[in-house]
Amino acid sequence: MNQFSPKYITFDCYGTLTNFQMGPLARRIFADRIRPEQMDAFTADFTAYRFDEVLGDWKPYRDVLREAVERTCRKWGVSCRDEEALQFYNAIPTWEPHPDVPRGLARVAQAIPLVILSNASNDQIQDNVAKLGAPFAHVFTAQQAQAYKPRLRAFEYMFDQLNCGPEEMMHVSSSFRYDHMSASDLGYGARVFVARGHEPSLMPHYATHEIKDIGGLAGLVGL
Repeated sequence: MNQFSPKYITFDCYGTLTNFQMGPLARRIFADRIRPEQMDAFTADFTAYRFDEVLGDWKPYRDVLREAVERTCRKWGVSCRDEEALQFYNAIPTWEPHPDVPRGLARVAQAIPLVILSNASNDQIQDNVAKLGAPFAHVFTAQQAQAYKPRLRAFEYMFDQLNCGPEEMMHVSSSFRYDHMSASDLGYGARVFVARGHEPSLMPHYATHEIKDIGGLAGLVGL
């Protein structure tokens, strides 16, 4: 693999750095309405509806979750309450990073500025970033961009703020759907897929490198 020296390394946060717990939380909340043997299908639908909800005009992430919960429950013919959707939203800032993240980021942060582009609200992200154990030069949210990934507009907002083109940067994510397909379309200089196991690999079509965790990132940039 050719080493690439990016001006910035940009990251997805939830799933890639922060251990995203939507599925496990849904299993707990809906355990009284969904049979155990059906729960995988239920959480897969919840994942799909969350993705669908971010494809249009920006709206608060609280509303994204509420609509996704309601649509999933409607499909399954089960009841849902507003406070249950709020449980998902309120839980997000409490989630911890994957164990490999603090050390892996700290190695790279010594040499290259780190940036987050997240589908988060402004009032969520800082608690999660503080747990990552490394300094970030910039943290950008969908609320600031007024667009969610995978929309190109979200990335373009970040490029404008950094005054830097995608060809000069590396993007790191565990999601092809939300990140790498768009990063490929935009012409990122390098695209690193973190194989967390929640999405299948689409290498080499959309990513240029694959690593099993953030510990592998330093080697890609020659550190």
